[in-house]
Amino acid sequence: MKRGLIAATGVAAMLVSVAACGSDGDDNKAGADGFKGQTLTVWAMDGSTPDGWTKDVKAAFEKKTGAKLKLEIQQWNGIQQKVTTALSESDPPDVLEIGNTQTPAYAETGGLAELDDLKKSIGADWSKSMNDSSVYDGKQYAAPWYVVNRVVLYNKKIWAEAGIKDTPKTRTEFFKDLDTIQKKTDAEPIYLPGQNWYFFDGLTVGTGADLVKKDGDKWVSNLADPKVGKAMDIYKQYQSFSDAPKDKDEATPQQAEVFAKGKTGAFIGMGWEAALSIKANPKIEKDIGYFTIPGETAGKPEGVFLGGSNLAIAAGSEKQELAKEFLKIALNDTYEGQLAKEGGVIPNKESLQARLKGNPAAQAAAPAAATGGTTPLIPEWAAVENAPNPVKTYMTAVLTGKSPAEAAKSVEGELNKRLSQER
Repeated sequence: MKRGLIAATGVAAMLVSVAACGSDGDDNKAGADGFKGQTLTVWAMDGSTPDGWTKDVKAAFEKKTGAKLKLEIQQWNGIQQKVTTALSESDPPDVLEIGNTQTPAYAETGGLAELDDLKKSIGADWSKSMNDSSVYDGKQYAAPWYVVNRVVLYNKKIWAEAGIKDTPKTRTEFFKDLDTIQKKTDAEPIYLPGQNWYFFDGLTVGTGADLVKKDGDKWVSNLADPKVGKAMDIYKQYQSFSDAPKDKDEATPQQAEVFAKGKTGAFIGMGWEAALSIKANPKIEKDIGYFTIPGETAGKPEGVFLGGSNLAIAAGSEKQELAKEFLKIALNDTYEGQLAKEGGVIPNKESLQARLKGNPAAQAAAPAAATGGTTPLIPEWAAVENAPNPVKTYMTAVLTGKSPAEAAKSVEGELNKRLSQER
C-alpha cells in the first residue's frame, strides 16, 4: 500500500497514519535460523557506526537470527526529508537512526512502531535523560542509542600562566578563573559569541526553564519566564569575559579555529572540535585540556544540551520482530559499551560510562549527561530553529542592552508564528 506524503516544514511530515503491515510466519520465530532467508535493512548516519562495532554487531545478528544485515550509511544533508519520505512508503528501511530531537515529529505522523515491550525487556536501566526523547504522548517510539554534549576545552598553557593550578568545580570558581586570566595574561579568557544557542539551551535545562508553554491547545513562547531570564543572565556573565561578536554563533567564525591561535583561555564546545583546532595549528595539541562545565554547586554539573541519536523501527516494516532482534543486539551492554569506547559517545546507561576511559573529552562530557536535556520535545519545535532562529535574536538583544523580559517580548510574535505553522 502506497501512503500519501504531505510536505511540511522541518522534520515534520505525513499527516496520514502509517500502520504496521502484516508479517509472514517466519517473522515470529526467534533463535538461530528463525529468520533465515530474510534481510534486515538498517539506515545509519555517516560517522555513527565505527568499523569494529559494525563488524561485530553484524556477525552477532546474523549468527543469532540466520538473517542478513544490510547497513546503508546516510548523509546528514537532506536526511530529514529523506526519512520523512521513506516512512510514508510501503517499503521503508526496517530500522533507522534518527535524531533524538526529531523523534517526536516522526512519531506524531505514525511513521514509527511502538516499542513499549522492548523498553520493558531491555530498557529498564536506560538513562532517563536520554530516553525522554524516545517517548511521545506517553508511548515508546524509539530506543536511546547515544548522545554527546558540550564541555570546556581550555588552553593549559594560558591557565598555568595565570597561576591557576586546578580546574573549577563550581560556576563561581569558573568565573573567578576567567577573571584571573583576564587580569594576569594577555589572553581572551573565553571565546563565547552571543548566539551559542545550544550552550544557552543547556543553561535553561540547568535552571529548570521551559522555552515553550501550552496556551489552550497551542504551544507558545515561554521566553518571558524568569527561569529563562536567569539562564540568560548566566550566559551574559560568561559572555562578558569574551571579545566575540554578540550577533554571531560559534560557527561564524569557527570557534575551534579561533582557539587554535593560542590566544584564548577556553571555549565551550564539542570534544571533537579539538581536532579542528589541531588541524589549524598542530602545535596546540599538547596544550588542550577538557573539563565538565561546572554548575552552581560542586558535584552537580551545569545543564547541557544532549544531542544524539535514537534507533527506531519503521511502522511500515514487514520485519517488526526481526528488527527488534537487531535492537536487542545493538543495544546490549557489550555493543553499547563498544560503541562508547570506539566512538567516544555517551552510552545509554550510566553503568557503561567506564568504557570511556582513555578519552578525556568524553570523560569530561559524561558527568553532565544524567541531568542534561534537549530542546522542547514537540513536533512544533522543528520550525523554530530555522534561520533566523528567534531565540538567537533574543540572546543578542539581551547582550546588547535589553532586559530578558523586553527581549522575550520582541521575539514572541515570530516564535509563536513558527510554533503554529502547519506540519
